[in-house]
Amino acid sequence: MKLFDVYPLFDIEIVKGKGCTVWDTEGTEYLDLYGGHAVISVGHSHPKYVAAITDQVNKLGFYSNSVINSLQQVLADKLGKASGYDDYALFLINTGAEANENALKLASFHNRKRRVVSFRKSFHGRTSAAVRVTDNPSIIAPVNEGMPVTYLPLNDLSAVEEELKKGDVSSVIIEGILGVGGIQIPDDYFMQGLRELCTKYEVCLILDEIQSGYGRSGKFFAHQYAGIRPDIITVAKGIANGFPMGGVLISPMFKPSYGMLGTTFGGNHLACAAGMAVLDIMEEEKLVENAAKVGEYLINELHKLPGIKEIRGRGLMIGVEFEEPIKAVRNKLLFEEKVFTGVAGTHTIRLLPPLTLTMEEAKEAIKRIKKSLGV
Repeated sequence: MKLFDVYPLFDIEIVKGKGCTVWDTEGTEYLDLYGGHAVISVGHSHPKYVAAITDQVNKLGFYSNSVINSLQQVLADKLGKASGYDDYALFLINTGAEANENALKLASFHNRKRRVVSFRKSFHGRTSAAVRVTDNPSIIAPVNEGMPVTYLPLNDLSAVEEELKKGDVSSVIIEGILGVGGIQIPDDYFMQGLRELCTKYEVCLILDEIQSGYGRSGKFFAHQYAGIRPDIITVAKGIANGFPMGGVLISPMFKPSYGMLGTTFGGNHLACAAGMAVLDIMEEEKLVENAAKVGEYLINELHKLPGIKEIRGRGLMIGVEFEEPIKAVRNKLLFEEKVFTGVAGTHTIRLLPPLTLTMEEAKEAIKRIKKSLGV
């Protein structure tokens, strides 16, 4: 059997990781400034993380959600405390797409409406409803087209109100920081206005914090810069440092009922062990504060480099938009300077390193980026 060929691959196989460093099959060492799409939050192979998973799998790897799993409540308590949402409820699943899928469904159950407002250049996942609210027609299959969705420009409150006042919108979904869209940051005033409009028109506000959450922005959630509280928050990626896990944080205004939502693997014992370890490490090592500090240094230093049109970002979620296409620069970084980065479109490099990135590693990163630019 062959693998279904949907990923363009670099001819590199990573087999080992430690902190912000990874190694390939040839023993070549790389500085990881991408963390596997913002997934690696507490660093590769953190000893406390490894120990937590090892200890749990030695006891029990999985049992179903038809019996009590007290680890889920422990995780919920830790997440509520860390995020400031201890009055919300938590539903655990496996991926970010699933988180958004369930968030959209919850909103529609709540107000019995169908249409969704999303934003241009957004990305929310690849399952049915999640891909439909993603602004990329090339990945939306005909079978996904049934749900009515309106894509609006970012930071345009009047456009949002024009749609919401029609009375048929169930939810507005927005990323805390648009990731695939090029690290676009919604203005704080826009987020505040969005909250007000959703309240006014009885529309559910869903904050997709899958890439921008879990400390990456320098706050636990990126929307907290605007001082708002959404109705639903979706999380994944950094939640379990590579173990497949997602979650939905749900306002008390939503009332659960048996059978409303469900999952086989969501919130399993191993995932909970991983998720609890991540939150413990983040607290012990002050990784949210570290993301803010090291991210500020990187952004300041990147501003000094030539050929750059714009730097966008908060914390360790940074987009570097160049005047020219970045393929050659990214290849130099990877193959000559041994630095992993991501991209967003043809002109923007995305930096999403583990939140454990030290100031020394950040200085080394700037040094290698300069060399790749010939500076």
